Amino acid sequence: MALYRWQGRNRDGRLLRGEMEAVDRAAVTAELRRRGIRPLASGIREKGAGMRREIVIPGLAPRVGADDIVMLTRNFGVMIEAGVPIVECLQVLADQTGNGTVREALRAVRLDVSNGMTLTAAMSRHPRLFDTLFVRMVAAGEHGGVLPEILARLALFIERSARLKRKVKTAMLYPATVIAVAVVVVAVLLLHVIPVFAEVYRGMGQALPPLTELTIAVSRWTYEHFLFFLGGGLAAPVAVHLACRTEGGRRAVHRWLLRLPLVGDLLRKAAIARFSHNTGLLLQSGVVLLDSLTVTAGTTGNKVLEQAVLETRAGLEKGMTLSELLEATGLFPALVCHMVAVGESIGALDTMLSRVAAFYEEEVDRAVARLTTLMEPVLMIVLGVVLGGIVISMYLPIFQMGGMVQ
Repeated sequence: MALYRWQGRNRDGRLLRGEMEAVDRAAVTAELRRRGIRPLASGIREKGAGMRREIVIPGLAPRVGADDIVMLTRNFGVMIEAGVPIVECLQVLADQTGNGTVREALRAVRLDVSNGMTLTAAMSRHPRLFDTLFVRMVAAGEHGGVLPEILARLALFIERSARLKRKVKTAMLYPATVIAVAVVVVAVLLLHVIPVFAEVYRGMGQALPPLTELTIAVSRWTYEHFLFFLGGGLAAPVAVHLACRTEGGRRAVHRWLLRLPLVGDLLRKAAIARFSHNTGLLLQSGVVLLDSLTVTAGTTGNKVLEQAVLETRAGLEKGMTLSELLEATGLFPALVCHMVAVGESIGALDTMLSRVAAFYEEEVDRAVARLTTLMEPVLMIVLGVVLGGIVISMYLPIFQMGGMVQ
């Protein structure tokens, strides 16, 4: 979006001037004609062109982080609650943000709203900034006249979701980093260090210990098949990425992740926490259960659970209860199903789901701590055995020669 200055004449021939935000000159011309204004030739010029114009390289636009959305949502709610008109709120938000992507999206939303579009419809045109959950919540707020409260809940929700995601990433990053470094160190030893020792021992013409012979054989085999390992290491992540671009491949990868020891349990608990919190939040905002499940299915972060939630929604349309359907999937623990059943029986499903979300967020914290505590000694033991075994196997012949000299 850019700001354009325009000149034109109305039906009475009177000269008019003004400024307008639009995607391009053609959009300005179309809007002026819609208002009954005939633009003058060369009368539409972009304001701030030249050196002052912001340069955005396609594909390298600023990323939109959770902190940007939280600040935007919280400030939006505060201004609306203070009685500031929505169009003016959007202008203030666009002016104060330092993220170019957010600024352009807000200007586009402001233009659409000023032209008569609802806030929900205008936001839905920018899914990169406002996802389906955000748009549905805003729609509920507009319909119920409680938009400031909804925006406050959204800000808190986005903040909690970002915190949960960081915890899961942190738990996965530590072992992945240690393993990657270990692989590099072992590769250097096998490809560069051990061949030097092998050449020295070969010139001695003496029989080597079995462990040393085994290590040299492994080094030689790795050197001969190095290109195969390198190609496989590069092809594996590419293959997983390509597989995740298809529905079936992404579901297969997510199913495999859930079956991993320790990590699978962590991912399952995080997905259950997201599902429970999102569904409870939508129910509290006045969105009906069927629509809530449609939205939250895609926010679990796991295709297997997403499919289970969609099947649960289909079962609700047939008259079954949510607790029965969740239990039938085999993916939700008995505690979740029991608390949902209690919520359904007393008419407080949203409250029970919020409690389930809080419980499983704490479980994620404990799972992260447990994973880190268990992985550290296991990795150290494995690395000690592998690296220590390689070093010992290379120095065994030297120890033997020292014993012979004595």
